[in-house]
Amino acid sequence: MDAWWQCEVPYPFVPQEVLDATDSVRASLPNRWCDPRLSADLFEEVIDEFLLCDDMGLNVIAVEHHAGINSLLGANPLLVGILARQTRKVRILSLGTLVSLRQEPVRIAEEYATADVISRGRLEIGFVKSGGSEMASNNANPVNNVERYWEAIDLIRKALTHQDGPFSWQGKHFTHRHVNIWPRPWQQPHPRLWSATGDPDTAAEVGRRGMVQVLVLRGPEGTQRAYQAHRQARAAAGLPKVTTDNFAYAALVYVGETEEEGINVGSKLLWFLNTSLKSAPQYSKFMPGTAPPHIAAQAYRSKPKSDAAPNLANAEKGVAPANQNAAKLMSITPEQAMAQGILFAGNPDSVYRQIMEFYDKVGGFGHLAMIGRSGFMTHAESEQGIRLFAKEVLPRLREIAPIPAE
Repeated sequence: MDAWWQCEVPYPFVPQEVLDATDSVRASLPNRWCDPRLSADLFEEVIDEFLLCDDMGLNVIAVEHHAGINSLLGANPLLVGILARQTRKVRILSLGTLVSLRQEPVRIAEEYATADVISRGRLEIGFVKSGGSEMASNNANPVNNVERYWEAIDLIRKALTHQDGPFSWQGKHFTHRHVNIWPRPWQQPHPRLWSATGDPDTAAEVGRRGMVQVLVLRGPEGTQRAYQAHRQARAAAGLPKVTTDNFAYAALVYVGETEEEGINVGSKLLWFLNTSLKSAPQYSKFMPGTAPPHIAAQAYRSKPKSDAAPNLANAEKGVAPANQNAAKLMSITPEQAMAQGILFAGNPDSVYRQIMEFYDKVGGFGHLAMIGRSGFMTHAESEQGIRLFAKEVLPRLREIAPIPAE
């Protein structure tokens, strides 16, 4: 099993009374509350943490979000380029440029090919559908978002692999008369492709396309359901069975010297859920096209009570859009998060045991994507967690070889 470390570079230094007064910390919070000096400090710390991962042999992930305190990484290619040049050993997963929000998939292919060359073949390309507040922030139309997502991936894949001079693309959503990217990628035919998706329909499409599927904070039931849809779609299409290397799971992860330290510091990661997922309904729930047609009516009728306990049974099913799944995870306690396989925290032996228990519940996976820093976790705490995981947990995970998916 491979492990990948990530930090979305969140900005937690906004007064709580300001957060309480705004309708969305991922769309409409005025950027006057963002101090560029603090932002520079955060970027310096997190990039140093990525470089520590390189020293420790722990792969890294670069993400992208827009217009909110949950992440200062609004331009994924910038961080990917820095990591491609500054790291030397580990693989770099871009998870990733929001392709359905960008009007130029060919430019995205150029960015990825350049980063792959700079890293000398260490890039992995991950695609995210996005939605909700990021549709509004990028002036994108949510209608046909999924169609644009798959067509953009097809165009990017062809741009990365075509080596015989210019070709034209006349698609439903994208038109390019002259595609001929330079440089071509280092890896042939192209870097490995990933997709972050949890609903069964898109999980099936990921399976048909042979991409690595990553589930984010979906718990065992939703994760198992998505993996099964992936396998069934391949079988129905007459495609070969895949191994567990085609599956990944993303969770909050922290390793401490002791069980108490691991849980206490790891609980700081829940800021990721409790604060950064607050998104106003007008940016997500009621935007046309954000929910699949067969569940859209249910999404419009439902309204979770702010003072109610999170519905963990439904939150982990993974059948609702990601924004609804996120809403049900806000205010979750560390104990609930650990019970649901959303947080793996404790001492090295405990964290390894929690990961393997989840692994067994979902039928195995080949990649652990670790959300390793968030909220008010300090640079020192983050670096300690990286070192302990890399020294005490990662070697045991690497002993787990890919197994055929049933």
